[in-house]
Amino acid sequence: MPDPSVPLQQLGFLTIGLFDGTDPRPGHETTLRVIELGEQLGFDSAWVRNRHLQYGISSPVALLAAATQRTRRIELGTAVIPLGWENPLRLAEDLATVDVLSGGRLNPGVSVGLPMHWDDVKGALYPDTADVEDFSYARVSRLLRLLGGEPASTFAGREGVVEEWSDRVQPHSPGLRGRTWYGGGSLGSARWAGEQGMNFLTSSVVKAEESEDFAEIQASLVAEFRATHPAGRVSQGLVVIPTDTATAAQRQKYAAYVEARTPRTATPQGPARLLFARDLLGTSKEIAEALYAHAGFRAVTEVVFALPFSFADEDYEQILTDIATRLGPTLGWRPSAS
Repeated sequence: MPDPSVPLQQLGFLTIGLFDGTDPRPGHETTLRVIELGEQLGFDSAWVRNRHLQYGISSPVALLAAATQRTRRIELGTAVIPLGWENPLRLAEDLATVDVLSGGRLNPGVSVGLPMHWDDVKGALYPDTADVEDFSYARVSRLLRLLGGEPASTFAGREGVVEEWSDRVQPHSPGLRGRTWYGGGSLGSARWAGEQGMNFLTSSVVKAEESEDFAEIQASLVAEFRATHPAGRVSQGLVVIPTDTATAAQRQKYAAYVEARTPRTATPQGPARLLFARDLLGTSKEIAEALYAHAGFRAVTEVVFALPFSFADEDYEQILTDIATRLGPTLGWRPSAS
């Protein structure tokens, strides 16, 4: 998207799906209602973030299975499922089932690496195999092969009177392999995703490898991915909070949220040198101006804007409505017909 004359083609949003640990159902219902609202507003996609052992969505595939029955058009994605927690064969079965239920609308996003708080959780997650588990890209490759229909067993055929066995994951959803995404923040991950024929998600967290300018880094990731997979989809992610129809109290809350998160964007964080993007707060016109000045945004025609983590239902309704009816059109986007 080199300048405002090129319209934004795909507009999605991401939610973490927070809930109260003592009464988790309302929070999950809120997440489903947010996805329903996104479809009504014409968003192209709705994505859920995975949070293990936290008060956020621990099972995005299960939640999206419910969402398939409450929507009919909007694409449904995971951003992302950390494969260190998953058996690729079992996950492939779950993903294929949800894709069939959705009518081919699922966009599975995954990543690799050691599970967070590995030393604390490995005894429960892999009590017998923690020392030999492979958390490399090979885990993604296994998932891709299984989604693509390659054999998962050496046996197929009838057994007994009624049992029919397949040698590949069932149900098989033929288009699902081509709708897989890799969520990465490094040049290596962008390159690898392209080489595998995956799509690529860039988010509000990247690695400061060759620069400490977030927008410059994000643009370089997009370029690296496209160099190996020009036809692949690539999406940019940032937190945007439009205030066009917000109340005075909401604007005050949003400003305090952004102010508390801003210090971590000043320099790379931790040994991995993770760099966080600044949240974009303001009117849709102000946010659009900031986006057109952002090298990462100018490199794409598809975005997935992340919703803030801890707001109320009415805040999400206001933010999503402003994105769909004000910010999106300012960027040249047009809503999909419901």
